[in-house]
Amino acid sequence: MMNIFYKSVGDSLPELSPQKYFNTLQPGKASLAYFCQANSPSPSIFLEELNEAVKPLQNYGISVAKVNCVKEETSRYCGKEKDLMKAYLFRGNVLLREFPTDTLFDVNAIVAHVLFALLFNEVKYITTLEDLQNMENALKGKADIAFSYVRAVGTPEHRAVMEAAFVYGTTYQFVLTTEIALLESIGAKDIEYAHLYFFHCKVVLDLTQLCRRTLMEQPLTTLNIHQFIKTMEAPLLTEVAEDPQQVSTVHLQLGLPLVFIVSQQATYEADRRTAEWVAWRLLGKAGVLLLMRDSLAVDIPQHTNVIFKREEMVFGNQNPVKDCELHLRVPVEFLVLHDIDLIVSHVENNMHIEEIQEGEDEDHDMEDPDIDIQDDEVAETVHRDRKRQLPLELTVELTEETFNATVMASDSIVLFYAGWQAVSMAFLQSYIDVAIKLKDTPTMLLTRVNCADWSGVCTKHNVTEFPVVKMYKEGGNPVSYAGMLGTEDLLKFIQLNRISCPVNITSVQEAEEYLSGELYQDLLSYSRGPVLGLFSPTMTTAKEDFTEAGNYLRGCVITGIYSEEDVLILSNKYAATLPALLLARHKGGKIESIPLANTHAEDIVQIIKNAFLETFPEITVENLPTYLRLQKPLLILFSDGSIIPQYKKAILTLVKEKHLDSLTPCWLNLKNTPVGRGILQAYFDTLPPLPLLVVVNLHSGGQVFAFPSDQAISEQNLLLWLKKLEAGLESHITILPAQEWKPPLPAYDFLSMMEAAASRHSARKGPEYMKETGVQESDEEQHEDKSAIRKELTETLRIKHWNRSNWFKEAEKSSRHDKEL
Repeated sequence: MMNIFYKSVGDSLPELSPQKYFNTLQPGKASLAYFCQANSPSPSIFLEELNEAVKPLQNYGISVAKVNCVKEETSRYCGKEKDLMKAYLFRGNVLLREFPTDTLFDVNAIVAHVLFALLFNEVKYITTLEDLQNMENALKGKADIAFSYVRAVGTPEHRAVMEAAFVYGTTYQFVLTTEIALLESIGAKDIEYAHLYFFHCKVVLDLTQLCRRTLMEQPLTTLNIHQFIKTMEAPLLTEVAEDPQQVSTVHLQLGLPLVFIVSQQATYEADRRTAEWVAWRLLGKAGVLLLMRDSLAVDIPQHTNVIFKREEMVFGNQNPVKDCELHLRVPVEFLVLHDIDLIVSHVENNMHIEEIQEGEDEDHDMEDPDIDIQDDEVAETVHRDRKRQLPLELTVELTEETFNATVMASDSIVLFYAGWQAVSMAFLQSYIDVAIKLKDTPTMLLTRVNCADWSGVCTKHNVTEFPVVKMYKEGGNPVSYAGMLGTEDLLKFIQLNRISCPVNITSVQEAEEYLSGELYQDLLSYSRGPVLGLFSPTMTTAKEDFTEAGNYLRGCVITGIYSEEDVLILSNKYAATLPALLLARHKGGKIESIPLANTHAEDIVQIIKNAFLETFPEITVENLPTYLRLQKPLLILFSDGSIIPQYKKAILTLVKEKHLDSLTPCWLNLKNTPVGRGILQAYFDTLPPLPLLVVVNLHSGGQVFAFPSDQAISEQNLLLWLKKLEAGLESHITILPAQEWKPPLPAYDFLSMMEAAASRHSARKGPEYMKETGVQESDEEQHEDKSAIRKELTETLRIKHWNRSNWFKEAEKSSRHDKEL
């Protein structure tokens, strides 16, 4: 029934009710469905891409449908709004995988993700060199491996690999990775591009021997991978004894040349060894044959030892038999080459000529196939998501005319950004995500101003680099956001700024409600716990310092202040000597007191920040700078997943007993933070077994020490090892270079560029120009001229940005060349 239905709708995306859709599902058949509310607007870009994916997925026997939910529908797939932002993959009635729609950003991503989910047995995803070595050892003598690296899942290269795996997955073991460190570890060059290697493991019978590897040098497209695998299936070396003009192999059919190594009986063994060497060097580039001169009726020039034959197509002949004859009777080259490198060079140089000629024959208007590859990862991501339509209407767009009136009329958040800059456009997506989360919540007005269009507004508000977020409240100075450029941190900043800190607490009962979290219960999820300053009414200077610290920490921590006559009630209850801080830790349900005698505002800020640091934190990219600021050596436990409880207990016990006060104990989960593998490879030659404990002295000397792998991580062993370190009895495994991690180029003051461009423009429109025209421009013409200036400024900045990017790219190429030399 399903086949008849889909045949009737052709290649367009069918729309069904949930009941009809589930009735069409057949056992063993795969189907991709997108569920949406029947009368609500759906993301048009996603539906366009999903419609484009209908035909290619049907080619693999996978149906695609849009399922329209109605209000009375009780299906789990027609539930909450967040569930309607997903697509679901079924096999029969069994749900295999659910995909957030933002991961299916184009037709390549849709096809790649669906095939990846269906081919989980045929395609193994790995992240470490150890995984690859284990896979290689397991398949020696059994099967060959097609190992590929792609920059990210969902890319065109990922789709090409999945399509190849769909065809060849039962013959070869496909292995996939997105870890660039793994690609580097096997010695690959040009690691910024996707790679595919063929591991010849089936012929390896000695388990100590490595599998020979052949790199596919063409771009990763479905057709190129098919051609590459076909050449891997062809015999490495073929012996022939016929006219080279008449010889045709699979290589010729695939458009690759043939190389004949001319031999005779007297030198057969040596010639065969040479031919095998050439065949391995040219594997995937040409077919290699051993031609026996003694058995050949056709005359070959006496000194010829290599014959080169290229495939040349003949067009315009209507006689298929004659076409075939002309196709086989291609002129051959008789060569005298006494070096294997010369043979390889001759083939590669001729292949290069063919590629250039083919490129010249193609339409020059066709887009460069690498046009989507940017020299910056942020720019590449923005370019890839360029078709994604953001609901910009959830924020108010400001202009020079509307800025003051809008911002002064309400408490506002303003995003200053540049429409042409990649980081700005990437952060704009996070900003819109915040607006989506807050659309049903009465809070501050979210606005935005494009500094590429309204540079005067940005100059007036001291914005010279992008993106910048500022919060404006009536009667106060704007507060700048200084956190991570992501949705969650920005949302936390906005929510915590709904109240002005420090909060003035007026009674003991209110103070208790504040410390318990009842007073601001809706903000508990955004803060680790409230902080309350206790002061007697006469402690004026101490209260001012605390107020200054509270203002500085706005958006990070909720702070309150209590200085009534009965403050001693709280002081005695919590054993706090005035002036003091009370920190409420909601996780443990404890309230801790910290004395503040003779403490200035900056010291109070640091005390509060340090007080909320975890005792044994999981290190992430986001929180690492916070712990590095403590200026202590790091004691890091590297783990490939959750920590073994006994290890955690041992470290926490030493922390409690004050044995680790001179260190920052922490742990790093490689599954949550894959960059940890690169860190370990910087410490060790090969990735060591996990878990692993190291001490890294980043701030003085750069030494790295590893806890002995043959000892258990226990309190006694760890304490003994740390004492040896302190006494200088342990040897370091490496010393990290003393390197300053600065930006590769100084930051640009973009607005000064704009002003310079504006000055040049106004200079061109000086007195002589006015004298020539002799008339005053009208208001309408002035308005048009403003637009022209803005357009010119934007183009000027784009050119400068392009020049900067290309300068950096050329510098990177030069650096890589120097490294190779």
